[in-house]
Amino acid sequence: MSLKRKLTTFDLTMIAIGSTIGSGIFFTPALIARTLNDPFWILFVWFIGGLMALSGALTFSELGALFPEAGGVYVYLSKAYGDLAGFLYGWAYFLVVNTGGIAALAIAFATYFGYFVHLNLLGIKLVGIFGIVFVTIINLIGVKAGGIFSDIFTVLKLIGIVGLIFVGFTFGSSATANLFGPIYTTQNIGSALAIAMVGVLWSYGGWQHATFTAGEAINPRKSLPIAMIIAALAVTLIYISTNIAYMFLMTPAEIGASQTLAADAVQKVLGGIGGSLIAIAIFISTFGTTGIYTLTAPRIYYAMANDKIFFPKIAELHPKFRTPIYAIVIQSLWAIILILFWGTFENLIAYVVFTDWIFFGMTAASIFIFRKKFPELNRSYKTFGYPITPIFFIAMAIWFVINTLIEKPEQAWAGLIFLGLGVPVYLYWKRKL
Repeated sequence: MSLKRKLTTFDLTMIAIGSTIGSGIFFTPALIARTLNDPFWILFVWFIGGLMALSGALTFSELGALFPEAGGVYVYLSKAYGDLAGFLYGWAYFLVVNTGGIAALAIAFATYFGYFVHLNLLGIKLVGIFGIVFVTIINLIGVKAGGIFSDIFTVLKLIGIVGLIFVGFTFGSSATANLFGPIYTTQNIGSALAIAMVGVLWSYGGWQHATFTAGEAINPRKSLPIAMIIAALAVTLIYISTNIAYMFLMTPAEIGASQTLAADAVQKVLGGIGGSLIAIAIFISTFGTTGIYTLTAPRIYYAMANDKIFFPKIAELHPKFRTPIYAIVIQSLWAIILILFWGTFENLIAYVVFTDWIFFGMTAASIFIFRKKFPELNRSYKTFGYPITPIFFIAMAIWFVINTLIEKPEQAWAGLIFLGLGVPVYLYWKRKL
């Protein structure tokens, strides 16, 4: 029994965009403004993040067209570096990256639900857990149901973000944040840029989720490259426009001091009703992204189990819906455990992003391995700007990982420890073969 191929190019594009635009653009600009209090540097890091996303999408598109299989990045790493690399990616995704992301997103949408109904910390956790249970059920019904869910919520969140941009450009002014004033540079600008990039790369991460569902795409060799490239370009334009809109409405100091930035920015010119509307948009955005993360990553665990390096049950499909039921349920249970016993949104993203970008760099580097190892394979898409495009992406990934080790050693080492724990687990499964 195999996965059903039902996802269209539009579905994959919405998954790529929807996986990227989640909580980041609403939460991280405040963190970035506290680190970089100058409009030029704030926009600079968002522009660099966009270049990284685009170069990554261009590179990953060749990999997706070359190996259009369920699991995406896991498949590329396994074929390039061996089963251990692929296993550690799936392991990290399960323990840290995706489940940590789901937990953080659940806390985020529950927090904005609390904008309308007063919730204490326990209430926020319970709402987050309920949301995870809901999207889990949706994704168990079938990949098309999950795809429709992502389509609807991605379109709704884009409407909300376009509304925010419209308000900023219509009612705001470039003079508010002195957008075209002289550039202010701190003494430790390199360190500040590295810290700010944590939030930027958290916000830009997600376009690669389209590769995870390649095994369920109708025409993955054609649709995957289109979906990821469109997503990277669209998200970059949206993020830079949104940050300009913020700075048309608030100064960098005001942005940095805000806990609910988008709602505060709109409320400043439209009052309480405007703030409520944007809070609804944020809830929709983060809730929808939680559903997409719940849909896509279980395909990694499914692929690992099929390769007999993970629990065999994970490879079993629902007899009626033909979805990886155990992979989806176990992922959601672990995310719920993280909500109950883990920290806050802010504490999650540093080591989540650090761990993710180790594998991003390795995945991009695999393009050189495959060009040499499989020159005869049909490549329906070849990376634009090769080899400069993947080299830029890899260089930026290395820079970010090294700087995170220096600037955020606690979170970085926590991520490395999680990776290290995966090695004996992998050896255990190999011995069982």
